Amino acid sequence: MTTNSLSQEIDILIRARYPVLYLQSREEIRAQRLILDIAEKRDKKVFEWSFCTGLVQAGTSIQSQKNRNAVTKDPLMALDQVIDQVDPAVYIFKDFHPFLAKNNFAVIRRLKEIATQLKNSFKTIILLSPTLDIPVELEKEITVLTHSLPTREDLSELLDQIVEDVLKYKQVTIDLDDASRERLVSAALGLTWNEAENVFAKIIVRDQRLDGSDINEVFSEKRQIIKKSGLLDYYDSAETFQNVGGLATLKEWLQKRAKAFTNEAHDFGLPSPRGVLILGVQGCGKSLCAKAVSSQWQLPLLRFDMGKMFGSLVGSSEENVRRAIAVAESVAPAILWVDEIDKAFAGSQGSGSTDGGTTARVFGAILTWLSEKTAPVFVVATANDISQLPPELLRKGRLDEIFFVDLPSEMERAEIFRIHISKKKRDPEQFDLPMLARASADFSGAEIEEAVNSALYDAFYESSELSNDHILDAIQQTTPLAKTMDESINRLRSWAEGRARNAAIQKSKEEAEPLRRMEF
Repeated sequence: MTTNSLSQEIDILIRARYPVLYLQSREEIRAQRLILDIAEKRDKKVFEWSFCTGLVQAGTSIQSQKNRNAVTKDPLMALDQVIDQVDPAVYIFKDFHPFLAKNNFAVIRRLKEIATQLKNSFKTIILLSPTLDIPVELEKEITVLTHSLPTREDLSELLDQIVEDVLKYKQVTIDLDDASRERLVSAALGLTWNEAENVFAKIIVRDQRLDGSDINEVFSEKRQIIKKSGLLDYYDSAETFQNVGGLATLKEWLQKRAKAFTNEAHDFGLPSPRGVLILGVQGCGKSLCAKAVSSQWQLPLLRFDMGKMFGSLVGSSEENVRRAIAVAESVAPAILWVDEIDKAFAGSQGSGSTDGGTTARVFGAILTWLSEKTAPVFVVATANDISQLPPELLRKGRLDEIFFVDLPSEMERAEIFRIHISKKKRDPEQFDLPMLARASADFSGAEIEEAVNSALYDAFYESSELSNDHILDAIQQTTPLAKTMDESINRLRSWAEGRARNAAIQKSKEEAEPLRRMEF
C-alpha cells in the first residue's frame, strides 16, 4: 500500500469511527507524521503514548514535555485517560504490543471495553508497532494496517530534497543523469526513509559528491539489515560473467533480464522475473553463475542457508523461514541464492516419520512464497541430484526456467583455461589452449581450475615459469569426477532431456556421440 492510499484508508476508517487501528510500521516518525497530517485535516488533537513518557501532546519535543503525566505511563491509566478526554482526538500508542501478551489480561480486557465505547465517540486509538501481535480477545476489535517501506517515488522525492539542500555548497558535486539517478533510487529500494536519508548523507559527507557509482554504499546499508537478522548471508560478489566459461544460453537469458527491475521495465508492463533453477554436474559453474548475476544486475546477493532455518522448538523452523523471507523482501530488489536445494529438501517426502513433518512444512512455506511472492526477489536455486527434488518445485509459475549445466565442451574448456590462466596473471596466448582442452576431456570447470593451480605449484617448486607441460602433467594426474560418477551424470542428462533447457550451446553430434572406431 502506497503512502497516499494508506493515508486515505486511515482517514476513511477514522471517519467511519473504527475504534482501534493497528498500524504496523518500522518507521515510527514517518508513520506519526502521516497520522498528524490526517488529524490536522479533520481538526482533531493528537496525543502519543510510550512507556517512557506516558500520554502527552503529539509532536512536541522531549525537552518541552515538562508537564508529563507520570501516572499515565501505566497502560491501564493511559487507556482510562482516553475515556476521560471529551474532545475529538487520535491517540497513538507506541510499542504497545508487549502489553497485549497473554499474561496482561487486564490491559487486554480494558482495551476491549474501551473499543466498544469509542464507536460512539470521535476518538480513535492507533497502536503503532514494528511487529504484529494481537491477542485472540481483540481480533474482532482491531483493524490492521501496514505502513510500507518508501516507494520508488518516495525515494526519488527524498533524493530531490537532499540534492536541493546541498547545491548551495560549492564543494559538493552532484553528477546524476537520468540513468545514474535510476540506479541509485533502485538500489535504495528496501531501505526505510531514515536509512536512505542516512546513506545519501554519508556518501555526500565522505566523498563531497553524489553520482550513480555510489550504489555500493547503498548496498552496504542493506548489508547491515541482513547482518542484524542473523538468518541470511550477504555476499560481496566480485565475480562477473567474464569469469564464467561457456553457458552461453544461460548468460543470454540472464542478460535479457538485467534491467527487469527498473522503472522503465515496470512502465513497459514487464513483470519482475521470479527465479531460475540451475541443475547439473558438480563443479560446472552453477554457484558461480549465482554470484555473477549479482554483479551483472547490480543487486545485493543473499544466501539462504537451510541449516540456519531449523530450530529445536516446535514451530521455530517455519518462523525462521518466514523471517528470512521477510528480510529478503525488505531489501528487495535482491537476489536470493538457495545453494544445493536438493540436499535441503531431500527428506521432505518422508518428513512425517523422521522429523515430525518439520521439513515438509518448511518446504511448503517456501513453495507458497515462490508461487505468491510479489516483491522483486529473484531466486537462484542450484541442485546436483534431481532425484531428491520434489516435483512441486519444478512446476512452472514458481520459477521462470530450469537450466541444465552439462560438462563443458571442448570449446568451452579452452575458454575456461583462458579465464583461469588470466587470473594467474599469465598471458593465455602463450599457451596451447586447444591442446589443453583436448587433453582435459570430461573435466569440469572446477577440475580445470584445480589443474591450473596444481601446475602453478609445480612450476613454483621448480623455480620455472608456468608452461603447457606443467598443466598437461596436472591434467594427466587427475581422474575427473565424470569417470567415477558416469552413471549418475548419464541419469541426470536423461532426466534433463526435454525437461530443462541446456545452459550452453548445443554440442555437435560428433562431440556428443563419438563415432565407432573400426579396423580394416
